[in-house]
Amino acid sequence: MKLSKFKYELNPERIALHPADNRDESKLMVLNRATRTIEHRLFKDVLDYFDDQDVMIFNDTKVFPARLYGNKEKTGAEIEVFLLRELNREQRLWDVLVDPARKIRIGNKLYFGDDDLLVAEVIDNTTSRGRTLRFLFDGPYDEFKKALYGLGETPLPKFINRQVQPEDKDRYQTIFAKHEGAVAAPTAGLHFSRELMKRLEIKGIDFAYVTLHVGLGNFRSVDVEDLTKHKMDSEQIWIRQEACDVVNNAKENKRNVCAVGTTVMRTLESSVSTQGHLKPYEGWTNKFIFPPYDFSVANSMITNFHLPYSTLLMMVAAFGGYDFVMEAYKSAIKEDYRFGTYGDAMLII
Repeated sequence: MKLSKFKYELNPERIALHPADNRDESKLMVLNRATRTIEHRLFKDVLDYFDDQDVMIFNDTKVFPARLYGNKEKTGAEIEVFLLRELNREQRLWDVLVDPARKIRIGNKLYFGDDDLLVAEVIDNTTSRGRTLRFLFDGPYDEFKKALYGLGETPLPKFINRQVQPEDKDRYQTIFAKHEGAVAAPTAGLHFSRELMKRLEIKGIDFAYVTLHVGLGNFRSVDVEDLTKHKMDSEQIWIRQEACDVVNNAKENKRNVCAVGTTVMRTLESSVSTQGHLKPYEGWTNKFIFPPYDFSVANSMITNFHLPYSTLLMMVAAFGGYDFVMEAYKSAIKEDYRFGTYGDAMLII
């Protein structure tokens, strides 16, 4: 499959800059693979497509305030630092991206906050924009973390072209976020409200939780035409025994298993037995799913509307069928669906 197959015309005005007023009142497009039909609903109607003992699997990762603004020593030039992950807690080492990268060299000191509350030293280059920073902070770890996160802001993706606002702190987080470590939200999960979760529970739908700490690789552009040559960034995942039991029990009883989001689907497909059972796993995945692909665990999925050429769109096309999904995207543009992180949702059954 070629990269150019995932081009479509998207007016930037179709990208949602703000979430829907209520989480569960986004639009929902339902694709039925068996009948090749498309329905237009509201997200809370997702309830109509699942029954007692069906399972929904969620990603319970939690986004942290990963974007910092600071100044370079001597020149005072403004720099943006995007925290990717903590490398060493005792030494306060972090893997980060910097912008503008050409000006940030090993040995430079960077200053953050009023009165230079935090200072960091660049100790290594990892990629063209990647650096390793050591934060110079004498107090206890809890105080350091509080200072760091106090200076950080919600890491909205760059295609949401506006300033971060107070509502983003809550709305760019799922209501079931638990394990901190993501620099981007698992967006399909953003549509679930507490009320909707309760109604699903009352209907007898079982929930399972896996964790994938979403990294910036989620938004990284593919720059090879031959998709077999693209390398995904590795992301940390946890599949616990409890989730495996819920999912495998549903599969044995021929119940529906729904992956809520592309991150959940990647996690599930990263640890499967030859019988199609989910296996416990803790580690990393760089799984890249594009058509054609045989899925082993879930038989339905919820996802957002993704940007052209994105790896997320490729996975959805692999699950829903390339022609059917691209036809659905044309329909979404015609019907004024909102695209991207804060946009509307699609359910593929």
